Amino acid sequence: MRMFGKGMVAKMFADFFASETVQNALDILKTQFPLAIWETLYVTVLSTFFAVVIGLPLGVLLAAGENGRVLKVPKALLHLINIIINLLRSVPFLILMIMVFPVTRLIVGTVVGTAASIVPLVIASFPFAARLVESSLRKVDPNVIEAAQSFGASPFQIVTKVMIPESIPSLISDTAIALTTILGYSAMSGILGGGGLGKIAINYGYYRYQYLVMLFAVICLIVLVQAFQSIGTCLATRCDKRLKGRK
Repeated sequence: MRMFGKGMVAKMFADFFASETVQNALDILKTQFPLAIWETLYVTVLSTFFAVVIGLPLGVLLAAGENGRVLKVPKALLHLINIIINLLRSVPFLILMIMVFPVTRLIVGTVVGTAASIVPLVIASFPFAARLVESSLRKVDPNVIEAAQSFGASPFQIVTKVMIPESIPSLISDTAIALTTILGYSAMSGILGGGGLGKIAINYGYYRYQYLVMLFAVICLIVLVQAFQSIGTCLATRCDKRLKGRK
């Protein structure tokens, strides 16, 4: 049994690095990967944009409306928003993607393809974005908010000129986290007909047993994650007033 196992492993590695397998993987890398990388970037950035557009006001309501801290928001509305966010965050992405097929078909006209994957990605990620925004705004020094209130600033001015500006570094970091999370979701969408690197990894790496292609796709995803995170960290550091004051 042990010799058989070693033989199987040796054969697997021999097949994995066979010249024909490597050449086929390189051909796919040249012909399929440029478009797949572009589709992944397109879907990730666009989905993140819409998720932030929806999640930012929700996060503001949750952070500024709690106990009438800045905004007077009905408790029933805050409770409803919390329930919706918690429900959507608790559903695994693949299941959620299937559940929103009717919404995707209504908006895009199809449930398959790159554009169609944006709808479930936004629905799955805007609750996450809302929680990140809420967490960032809660970190704002209460004394700064009280000072703005004592000067007669309106709730809208406090939110737009105090809370959000003070949270810019944290919000930028949160956006980078959202980008990397949505990037992972976009790869999973390839299982159900989404485009990009996930589709390449599933169609070639899994269904056709071309594991070298899957390895290339994983490496590309890792590089994209590192790039997004590095850019976000760099921008957040540059916008942090506390770090500027130490220089």
